[in-house]
Amino acid sequence: MARKFICRKDYPVAETRAGKIRGFELDGIITFHGIKYADAKRFQPPQPVEKWQGVKDATNYGPVSPTYGDPIPNGELLIPHRFWPENENCQYLNVWTQSLEKTAKKPVLVWFHGGGFADGSSIEQVAYEGDELCKFGDVVVVTVNHRLNILGFLDMSSFDRKYENSVNAGMADIVASLEWVHENIAAFGGDPDNVTIFGQSGGGGKVHALLQIPAATGLFHKAMMMSGGCGSDGPIVDHRPFVLEMLRLLGYKETEFEKLETISYSLLMKAFNKASQNLNIPMTWHPVMWRPVPNGWYLGSPMDVGFSENAKKIPTIASSVLSEFNSFGGTGNLTPLSSEEEKLTYVNDHFNGHGQEMLELFHKAYPGKDILISTQLDFAHRPFLIKYLDARAAGNPEAPAYSYQLGLTFDVNDGVSAWHCSDIPFVFHNTCRVGNANIEGVTDQIEEQMAGALIAFARTGNPNHGDMPQWNPYTTEEPVTMVFDRESSLRCDFDRELLAKAAEYGPEWPEFKGLEPPKSDDEEENGRAWLY
Repeated sequence: MARKFICRKDYPVAETRAGKIRGFELDGIITFHGIKYADAKRFQPPQPVEKWQGVKDATNYGPVSPTYGDPIPNGELLIPHRFWPENENCQYLNVWTQSLEKTAKKPVLVWFHGGGFADGSSIEQVAYEGDELCKFGDVVVVTVNHRLNILGFLDMSSFDRKYENSVNAGMADIVASLEWVHENIAAFGGDPDNVTIFGQSGGGGKVHALLQIPAATGLFHKAMMMSGGCGSDGPIVDHRPFVLEMLRLLGYKETEFEKLETISYSLLMKAFNKASQNLNIPMTWHPVMWRPVPNGWYLGSPMDVGFSENAKKIPTIASSVLSEFNSFGGTGNLTPLSSEEEKLTYVNDHFNGHGQEMLELFHKAYPGKDILISTQLDFAHRPFLIKYLDARAAGNPEAPAYSYQLGLTFDVNDGVSAWHCSDIPFVFHNTCRVGNANIEGVTDQIEEQMAGALIAFARTGNPNHGDMPQWNPYTTEEPVTMVFDRESSLRCDFDRELLAKAAEYGPEWPEFKGLEPPKSDDEEENGRAWLY
């Protein structure tokens, strides 16, 4: 049976502050792709778009921010991707709604994509589509593109006052997107006074930063950070030596810094990569560089400077998944189908002879889980999440915080524990789009629980609903986490000792290098795998 599709000259049309736009309707979901929410000159703050006459088409995704290094197809079975034309004029967003009535006042959910602050886009994962969540929860869903890497986070402030916040230009784009939502979302049936921001990995980091940006106060009312955003800012890297070396390599004088505004992105990144090599800067520094930097406009991580007054008032969810990046490394030649003797030997070797002690702690924390998972625990996010929630709870916040973990083992390659991004299809109610998320007799229940919790949270600031166990806030007295699994349950402080002992007995966990730039400026060698 054919689906019902509508796209006329006069419908669906929404009127924004800048002018009218036309999208399309499919099975009752009204969709607008590629709405321009701001303009910006390179390294400079975003500005409102100019008004237009007539009706603009909004049926195409807007360009995404350029990234360095062409993506190599890899791991698509676990995280299905798609890619799109790049342009640094990338301040576009997408909207899904079921009503264009200004009086509808539906909850609004604004999504910020992963990829650190260097990569990714609002459509880069198949699971980012907002139509199913819109339909499931009767909410308005918004996804956002913004400037990344050198375009969004290079500090040019020492060269001219017009660049005073260039190191946070990407975050300034995000604030501009929330200003657009505040000013325009009523025309899409949304409630500007009930906006929930959520994001995963780097998107969690963007939510984390927004909670510490005074200019964003009042633009959102609930927040969810998934697998990211709970740590310290870390060391601040001085960008001026990079810029001076780039100017020298390009044959420009120091006073000709404005020429960096007009050269191609490709040449800009080649100059930066070559400057990094000349300065003997370790490649692992680059992900550290591309991120918000405290400068008054952004206050800094609450783990460094304390929670802002706004952060204390915002109901918050912070989450992770069981194995995050450690699922990708595997366990050598062993699988859950290997013999118990082989697995016990592997676990004991992994923990330097402390296998028995570790397995006792593991079985207590994760009863019924395969013992190989004890060697794949998450050290990328879970320990920082616990510290973040402990600190928040100790600060007498005015609003509750909640914690969850996806603890599921998927029916992939004989059993793979939840990996980075594996919760996204469930949260977006998009398991229908992601093959690996489909487990007979399991998926529907977890999807209803997780997507339902997000919708309940967006409506009331409380994630509880009738299809899941009672989910209490995380407090100093009860540091509880909702573990979503084949049998979901609320667990209290269940893995703190396990993580501590795993860190003590296990190998040193390698530094994550997934966001490194290519080690050559040769276009033929710029490919790399994406893990988000």
